[in-house]
Amino acid sequence: MKCVVLANGEYGPLEEYRAVVCADDIIICADGGANYAYEMGLIPAYIVGDMDSIRPEVKEFYARQTVVKKYPRRKDFTDTQLALSLAEELGADEVLFLGTLGKRLDHTLSNLYSGIEMAIMGKQVAHFSPDCIVYLTAQRIIISGQKGDVVSVLPLSEKASGVSEKGFEFPLEKVVLEKKNPYTVSNILAQERGEISVEDGILAVFHFLKSESQLS
Repeated sequence: MKCVVLANGEYGPLEEYRAVVCADDIIICADGGANYAYEMGLIPAYIVGDMDSIRPEVKEFYARQTVVKKYPRRKDFTDTQLALSLAEELGADEVLFLGTLGKRLDHTLSNLYSGIEMAIMGKQVAHFSPDCIVYLTAQRIIISGQKGDVVSVLPLSEKASGVSEKGFEFPLEKVVLEKKNPYTVSNILAQERGEISVEDGILAVFHFLKSESQLS
């Protein structure tokens, strides 16, 4: 089962986000993420958070067709963490985050770290933006794209052992990556598919969907 979590973060063209949501996905909005769901014409199954960011007309629109789980403003978890926890409760084996990259660096890092436990459990976790998709993996992942795509790999654990990259211009074979030495950036897909695997640890894999010249 796949859950799509909409955060109240930075978005690009909304039609590009709408295109990655399938009809049978369970949609969960983290507070103000509901504003973006509303603009995209999506009907979330749940809205969670302290409700300090959702617009009044959006709240009213969803009141009779969406389950709202309101939490106190003073809480020990972010709204995105609450949405992820709900996805786990529902039995999701795949979570796609929207609006979790960019805007504030601290929020971006918090959003990435929040998915670590789920990735360790072997579930699929990804953060989508039109420019970049970030995957979390503790096992193996296949990157499908175009030859020349930029792909960076960073360990989220202190160390990641047995890291291999196949199908790239700069292949790796069972190396140890350390968080303090993040050199595995800006690799290049040598073909349309690349394989990245790790034997112990957790990786964040950044697949840039535009060329380096477009990103600069």
